[in-house]
Formats: sequence, structure tokens, C-alpha cells
Amino acid sequence: MPTADRTLLLFNYDWDAVAHERLARTQGHRFDEDGFDLFSFPSNARLAWFDIGRFVDGLARRAPARGWSAVVSCHEQFGALAAALLAERMGWPGTPVAAILACQHKLYARQVLQRVAPEANVAFQLLEAEYGAPIPAGLPYPLFVKPVKAAFSVLARRVDNHAELHRHTRFGAWELWVIRRLVEPFERLMRERLGPDVPSAHRMLLEAPVTADQFNLDGVVFNGDVRAIGVVDAIMFPGTQAFMRHQIPSALPPSVQARALDVARRFLLAVGFTHGLFNMEFFYDAASDRLTVIEFNPRMASQYADLYQRVLGVDLHAIEIALAHGQDPDTVPRSAPTAGAAASFVYRAFDPADRVTLPDAAQCQAFASAFPDGLLFRYPKSRGSIQRDFKWLGSYRYGITHLGGRDADDLRQRCEAASALLGWPAPYAEVSASPAAHAPALPAAGDPVPLAACNRSMGVAS
Repeated sequence: MPTADRTLLLFNYDWDAVAHERLARTQGHRFDEDGFDLFSFPSNARLAWFDIGRFVDGLARRAPARGWSAVVSCHEQFGALAAALLAERMGWPGTPVAAILACQHKLYARQVLQRVAPEANVAFQLLEAEYGAPIPAGLPYPLFVKPVKAAFSVLARRVDNHAELHRHTRFGAWELWVIRRLVEPFERLMRERLGPDVPSAHRMLLEAPVTADQFNLDGVVFNGDVRAIGVVDAIMFPGTQAFMRHQIPSALPPSVQARALDVARRFLLAVGFTHGLFNMEFFYDAASDRLTVIEFNPRMASQYADLYQRVLGVDLHAIEIALAHGQDPDTVPRSAPTAGAAASFVYRAFDPADRVTLPDAAQCQAFASAFPDGLLFRYPKSRGSIQRDFKWLGSYRYGITHLGGRDADDLRQRCEAASALLGWPAPYAEVSASPAAHAPALPAAGDPVPLAACNRSMGVAS
């Protein structure tokens, strides 16, 4: 006999895996998993034959026997869309499929934003060229270019002239195959749900570049009621578009946070986003008092969940499960905060000629002993994957730590001590000239210490 009220987790790893394990252990939730990790072999080999329609069909056939009554995913590339499709098929609570597609099609989202909140939009246009085709003349440089459908900031960067844009849009045969396999499942569904007149997702979007501080508004929608959870400050390595750390509490004035929520409400209701967690990325320029939307992510920003729990006592993963079962997220109890400030610290290399030293087992154990509240993730990769990261992202992210502190000063001291234990530069350093001047070195393929040996949870909180 199937066990009732089991929740299916799709593409469950990193922060989500830690949090869901905690919920299973401490609250008795019962979970099953499916999906694959795009960033590890051999799991990511499934991309070669992945079809989202067949994937959801298979899950729907198995659901009654497994006793699944809800599905969740925080995965941007495939998971959020697959979860929405399965919830729709089974009659479970979920984010409407068309709303997921509208948020993830970055050109379509810009067009909707222009109708409902033009003051928060930027000038934008479609790059009228297929992958690898000649770049049209007469474009108004500088420009910010990014794929119409992508995730993890892949291929998103500023270009200052025609030559830079040309170089940025040249791909080898293997790269083109990967890009098309990543986008095609979305493309087929977009055609069915948004209509044949919506431009192809196999294109690049051009936007007017913005130079300002970056923030994230996280929130939840229940029965069409849009509610804010909080704001996270995103701090970059100076002179780059690469995240150095994400921290709370936010320095953004409450009045600006309220404006961001108003923009989010107008946009989300316009695309029919009536149920689910969301994340709105935006710029705010204090000098001009201008708020500008970067994009809307139609799912939880998992990297921030641990920060909210530490400082606000808000458990986003528990909220996610409640929503999936049709429960009002306001009924999810809060816990006592454990920190006055918290951050997700990102460790990056900017020069492919250097080498990175990843922490060994002794360093991982030292980190765990000195910082029992800490989370540690390390990202060893093959040289080929690292080179692709540099081309597509402009850097290689080799590690992340999460820590809390009594306040911002205590948090910085703890981060500097933890970074020293790991042999990594603390992500507070100002980069005066070139990011490469402060970049650690790249790992050789097959460096020791498996990922699981270094990943560390706080025990009762993710």
C-alpha cells in the first residue's frame, strides 16, 4: 500500500538537499526524489536524452503507487517547470505553468514589465541573430547581453563594442549542442503555452547596462496575495558582475523595499503567478532613487533560505512544503533567530592560468569543529568544465560558506577566520585593479576529498 502525503522533490541538491533532510529528520516529512545534477558526471549525462514531457509523464504514472500528494523544486533550469507541469497534471497546488514560462522567458518578461511597471524597466531588444550568426551593425553599445532562456548567469555579460559581442556569441559544436539541449525543453512548452508569436528562446537579449547596487526581494504568493519575506543584499567582486557575498539584514531602506514589492505585485499578477515562492533581482541607485528590475525567478532562491532562517527565523523550505500541500504559508511557525547577521560567502577564481587549493579532509574537519553552525560547499571540476565556466561566466566558483554572527562586524571576523582555515581569501577584499590579482588557483582534475566530505550542515538548520 502506498504511504499517503509523500512529497516529491525534483532536482534536489546543495542547499535544498540539506534543508529537506532536516525537515524529514525534525518534522517527520516523507520525501521521494527524482531528477539529476547538471553539474556532476555521470548524473548530467541524462541531459542527452532528457525530454521534460516524457519526464513528467513518467512521474504522473508513478505518483499513485508512491503516494505522492505534492511536488516541489527550486531548480531554475528544469525543476520549477517540471514541478508546475506535474502539479497541473495531478490537480495538486502549484505555480501555474504559464507563469513559470513568462518569468523564465526574459524577453517576454521585459515586455510584460513594460506594460505594468515601465518605471522599473530598462531599454531592451532582441538580438536579431541565431547562435553564431553575424551580429547586426548599428547596435547602441555598451550593452548587457544574456540568453532569452538561461540560468545561473550563464553567458550574461556587458559588451562594449561589436567585436566583443561577436566573440561572445561564437560557440563550438559541443557548446551549441549543450545550449540547445538546455533550452529546447523550454522552447517546446513555450510555443504551446505562450503562443507562436512569442520570439524563440534560442536567442540572446540585449539590455541597456545598469551600474548600481544589487538586491533580491524574496516573497510568496498564496491565493493571489503577494507577500514579502525579506531582502538580501548582493555584493559583487569590484569591477565584475560576479557575486562575492549575499548578506542580511539588508541595508536597503524600508521605503525602497516597499516599492520593490509593489513592482513585484504588479508583474506577478500580470503573468498569472497566483501561488508559489518567488525571487526578484533588482538594482537600486540611491543617487537617482531609481529601482530597476533585473529579472523574476519563479521559485525560491535556495541559497538565501539558510540566511533567512538564521536572522529572521523564517524557514523557506517549510513554507515551500506547506504551499505544495495547499496550506497558507503564514501558518508555518517561525523559530528563534540564531544570528543578528548572516551571509553566503562565494569564493571565485578569475584567472584560468592560476591554481586553486581545495580544502583537504583535515581542513574540512577543522572548519566543522570551529564553526558548528557553518555550511561548506566545495566545487571541484575538471579542467574542461572550468574552462567552460570562464567562457560562459567569466569566473570559476570553487567554494561557498554560510555563517552567522552577532552583527556585521562579528560576521566579518568569523568569515575571515573560517576562510583562513580553508586556505581561501575572505570575500570582503576589495579588488583594486584586476580580479585576477587576488584570484586563487584552479584545481587539477581529480583533486582529492569528495564533495560530501566537505559539505556541512548546522544540524537543525540549513
